Amino acid sequence: MTFTKMHGTGNDYIYIDNRDNRIKKPNELAQEMSDRHYGIGSDGLILIMKSATSDFRMRMFNADGSEAEMCGNGIRCFAKYVFDHGLTDKKSLDIETLAGIKHLELTIHNKKVTSAMVDMGEPILRRDRIPMLGKPGMVVSEILQLPDGASFEITALSMGNPHSVIFVEDVERFPVEKYGPIIESHDFFPQRTNVEFVQIVTRDEVIQRTWERGSGETLACGTGASAVTVASIITKQTDRQLTIHLRGGDLKTEWREETNRVYMTGPAVEVFQGQWPA
Repeated sequence: MTFTKMHGTGNDYIYIDNRDNRIKKPNELAQEMSDRHYGIGSDGLILIMKSATSDFRMRMFNADGSEAEMCGNGIRCFAKYVFDHGLTDKKSLDIETLAGIKHLELTIHNKKVTSAMVDMGEPILRRDRIPMLGKPGMVVSEILQLPDGASFEITALSMGNPHSVIFVEDVERFPVEKYGPIIESHDFFPQRTNVEFVQIVTRDEVIQRTWERGSGETLACGTGASAVTVASIITKQTDRQLTIHLRGGDLKTEWREETNRVYMTGPAVEVFQGQWPA
């Protein structure tokens, strides 16, 4: 079975053309292939599928085998895969995901996709739709108490998948590996949550680290960067256009007031191809 390893700002996934639906147990395959010691090593598995409503359909599975709604870095690489591998010649694509249909504009250089801008859609701010338990309304700078006695101010929202954003003074020194999994599995989040730890640098620049639901800390998270953009704005700490520094590189984001939609631009890179025993 042919696979392609790709990454967007270090957020790495394994891609397989599954338009013939030959993969019957993608959850198990994702766990096996994603293992960084006994498999290929990745943050998850992404399948290229046929769609009845869009150009293609994307299915995404985290390293633990759980299926996720959407991945901003993953969908940019998805677009690169289908263009570079000759599945389409379109420079504008609509891709079906569990978080809805996402529109992408591709940047081409020497007949290869180098980057893409993704319309990440409108942020979901209502608590019950994130989903998060508690009183109705928005979750902005709300205290979240942890079982070990620690507490954090969180701003929670969904970009098609749940995110909790926490602002810290020094993100590089923050113990992400300690608090990430605790918050991810907090009882208030019935579907678990991704967790972003963010340091504000200026009105148009932030530093982000992400604990991804089902994968642990990753080098980047596109839906997380989108959530960070929204959270930074509604807490009045930044302007509407941001450069977000992640451990795997930079992403550009914008939350446009006139449309209420978040746009994210970043690179897409193919690393290598290989064969996995069927």
